[in-house]
Amino acid sequence: MKKAISTDKAPAAIGPYSQAIEVNDMIFTSGVIPVNPATGEIPSGVEAQAEQAFSNMAALLQAAGSSMENVIKTTVFIKEMNDFGKINEIYAKYFTGTFPARSCVEVARLPKDVLLEVEAIATK
Repeated sequence: MKKAISTDKAPAAIGPYSQAIEVNDMIFTSGVIPVNPATGEIPSGVEAQAEQAFSNMAALLQAAGSSMENVIKTTVFIKEMNDFGKINEIYAKYFTGTFPARSCVEVARLPKDVLLEVEAIATK
């Protein structure tokens, strides 16, 4: 049985989807973008956007009864592969110890023209 997860501490869904879904103690997030959930604003620059996106992800996982420590797989979509190193620096602040498996893909465009979007699979 699947259960929808939502929180006002991460950006609301922009369409007909859930922020995250829990199935059998596994959490599957939708793509999380760097929108400040309190103000709706998008920070400037890739580092600030990465901080916001991963902070939003942490809040979403917490709402699901999980945490960044329980993430087993991430997918990071980035607008510019040249930002890979900068994003990695921020990523390493949020994931420590045994890092999750990860895919990183450069894309032509992301919702609201942000510079990155991240999704995750975590255990409860």
